[in-house]
Order: sequence, then C-alpha cells, then structure tokens
Amino acid sequence: MPMLEAIRSIDNSVLQIALVVDENDRLLGSITDGDIRRAILKGVAMDRPVTEVMNASPLSVPPHYQLAELKATMARRGIHQVPVVDAGSRVIDLVIIDDLIKPGAVRDNWVILMAGGQGMRLRPLTEAVPKPLVEVGGKPLLESIIEKFVAQGFVRFQVSVNYLGNQIKARFKDGREWNAEIRYIDESEPLGTAGALSLLDIAPKEPIVVMNADLMTEIDFSKMLDFHREREALATMAVREYDLQVPFGVVNVNDSAIVSIDEKPAQRFLVNAGIYVLEPETLKRIPRNTHLDMPTLFGQWIEEGRTCAAFPIHEYWLDVGRLEDLSRANKRAQETHS
Repeated sequence: MPMLEAIRSIDNSVLQIALVVDENDRLLGSITDGDIRRAILKGVAMDRPVTEVMNASPLSVPPHYQLAELKATMARRGIHQVPVVDAGSRVIDLVIIDDLIKPGAVRDNWVILMAGGQGMRLRPLTEAVPKPLVEVGGKPLLESIIEKFVAQGFVRFQVSVNYLGNQIKARFKDGREWNAEIRYIDESEPLGTAGALSLLDIAPKEPIVVMNADLMTEIDFSKMLDFHREREALATMAVREYDLQVPFGVVNVNDSAIVSIDEKPAQRFLVNAGIYVLEPETLKRIPRNTHLDMPTLFGQWIEEGRTCAAFPIHEYWLDVGRLEDLSRANKRAQETHS
C-alpha cells in the first residue's frame, strides 16, 4: 500500500490509525498521522510503500489485558490506540482512549483570522466586496473557514479587518449565528500578518492559531496544536510540499568537465502554508502599529535560538488568491456536495 492510500484511510477514520497486516491478518505495524507528517519532513514521496514509514514495533496487548493499566500507559506515552492481538499476532480488536479522540469538545484557543487584504489578484470581484466575502460553493469564503473551526471545537475568533471591513462586520456581527464569539481587529492601515497581532485586545492563556482568511483547507487544527505542544515550540508554521519542475536539462560540471546531466529534474520544497500556532508570550514581543509579516517574525525568533517548528500538512489546501484558484475552489465545492 502506498503512503497516499494510507493517508486517505487515516483521514476517513475517526480512529486516526491504519494497521498494516499480512494476508492472514497478522500485525506487521501501524501508521498514524504523526508518522505521515514525520515522513513528509524527511522528504519521503507519497507513492512510497507504508512499510518504509510505519512503526514496525507498535505497542500491542493480548486479549486478557488490564484496562486501567493499559489506559494509564497509553496516556503516559501519548498513544491514542492500541491493537489487541491473539497468540498468533492476528489483530482481533483495537483499544482506544475515548476522551483523547472524542470530537465536539470546546477549546480555549483563540483563532486569529487575517481578513484585511485588498484581494488585488481577484479583481474585479473584489472592487466592491472584500475577498473574505467572495463566495465559494454558495457561501462567503470566511464563513466556510469559521464553520470549519467551530466544527473542531474552536469558538473564539478575532478577525483582522481593513479593506471594506465594515462589510465583514455587518455579515458576521458577534458570531452568535455560528455559535461562536467574534471580535474584530481594526487596522487603520495594513500591518501585515504579524503586525496586526499587536492590536489584539486579549491576553490569551493558551496558544493561538493564526490563519490567512483566503485559505480553503481540511487541516485538523487540534493535531497542529498537539504537534506544537509536543515540540515545546515558541511558534509553529504549517508547511506543505511544493514541487518545482526545471524545464531544461541540468548540467552538472566539475571545472569544465561534464559529470552528469539531469533531464528536467524536479525539486521538492516545503513552503509556508499561511497557518501558524503561537505561544501567548509572543504577542508581547510584536511592536505596536508596525508593519510586520509572519516570516520576518519567525526569522527573528530563529536568530534568537528559539524553537520554531514546521508542521507538515498533507490535507487539502488551496490559497484562493487568484481567479483561477477561485474556479478550482468552486469546482471542488461542487464535487464535494454532489
């Protein structure tokens, strides 16, 4: 099974794990969302077999296990699922810690949505309407984003507005219609993806999620927060793979001698996905009313030796920044709801 197929299996299951078995159902290993993301960071291609990235020695238990002892072990080691195997290593059950994967719990983390841009690349659509109110699948882009967060238990929002911001305020008001609390950050002039945070009127106790309000994605934000916490990071940036195809044959030389020729090679990069998790202490270090973009801020922290983590995403992601991107987003919305 290729890794991409395992990703689909994990994403379609509330259990968030795929067990790898042989033709006789004997356990060979397990693969989790975390295993997938670590593989992406290592540059493993999605068409590689799961056996290259799976945990070949997962924790498993016999049928007559002690539940209380097992749950204590799982909680201590941060394991959500443990397969039950018989004497022949055949999988017969799966033990889960319900409260670790139970959906619907309300989270205390604030979500900051950057919605102040002018949407120049979406003109003429954005001449009279702010980009977050441009419709995708019959509803404003920002509405879909808020609904995604609320469905995952995030109900506290600060929306940064500038260009035609009053339209956004009039549409979403205080968020009650979405069972959420929505406040607004008024940028008198564009301050960038980090500078706007200096105007926050909250003092959060938990990490905050910051996201550009022109993104369509299926990310599980709880996983990103867990990743951030596990790495004890000051800040975490979501990153995604981007392949760049060189349109020419690349000639490798040593002095004047040709060593080899790579015909139209592809290079793979991890690029910024416009989604961040920040510790509360970071807000005190952002100069007030000063234009500052998030990559610049991350660069400052890295120079200071602070831990900044990269959270690799494999889920659907689209920056709705251009007219052709909007067409792609609407096409996917139609396919999803058909």
